[in-house]
Amino acid sequence: MSRHQDSKGRGNTSGRGQANRKSKSLARGNAPFKKKAKPKTTSNSDEIRLNKYIANSGICSRREADENIAIGLVTVNGKVVTEMGYKVKREDDVRFDGQRIAPEPKVYVLLNKPKGFATTTAEGKGRTVMDLVANATSANIRPIGRLGRNSLGLLLFTNDEKVVQKFTNSKNGVARLFQVELNKNLKFEDLKKIKEGFNIDGNLITVEDISYIEGESKNNIGIKIKNTGNSILRTIFETLKYDLVKIDCVAIGHLTKKDIPRGHWKHLTEQEINTLKML
Repeated sequence: MSRHQDSKGRGNTSGRGQANRKSKSLARGNAPFKKKAKPKTTSNSDEIRLNKYIANSGICSRREADENIAIGLVTVNGKVVTEMGYKVKREDDVRFDGQRIAPEPKVYVLLNKPKGFATTTAEGKGRTVMDLVANATSANIRPIGRLGRNSLGLLLFTNDEKVVQKFTNSKNGVARLFQVELNKNLKFEDLKKIKEGFNIDGNLITVEDISYIEGESKNNIGIKIKNTGNSILRTIFETLKYDLVKIDCVAIGHLTKKDIPRGHWKHLTEQEINTLKML
């Protein structure tokens, strides 16, 4: 190869090389255009679209939920909502055609309550039964009825409003069996009076059943009531001049404390749930 040719070969560059140099140019006009980042929108993770809330409850699909919202079948905290895309919070009172619903599976937890825990979902009340079932489920369960802070025994928690209504129905209700200890023996005439029903301040007080406990002294009594609280027990015995030393709920309908140590809980079995709904 001649000297001239060699010089020429080294001097020439391909179009590709020129393009490469061009692409590496730092000229302002060749700099890539950067899009401005859109500001991040904050969302409340506690909120959920109303149609999804309804669909998650198992009543209908989202599309059907929108249709029912539009015709005014849904209320939130007592107000009719027809707005599409409306968002609600877990603690809101959402009702479909008058029935309260929850956007989560139905959960049933049975607690054997110890002394010293208040039956409430409110905060600032010291130790409560909600502390005892905190790890049972992430569902928004609440206790049915009440046991006094120093009362013992079974307490049922659920997010199933139909079961709650079954317990709180003033005519039917669900029977609960208590073992109570009195400061003295219960006279037979007083036991008979309680069983037959008697008036307190003009109100007829009745119980489902009452009896002495076999093998125990006569200050230990079994008494069955359908009231959701247990204050009625104190009212009955204090009216008849007895002091209540101990109150222990040993059964709720067919549910008992078997295999549930004090302070522990269990999830109801499918059979127990089905029986509960049939009561």
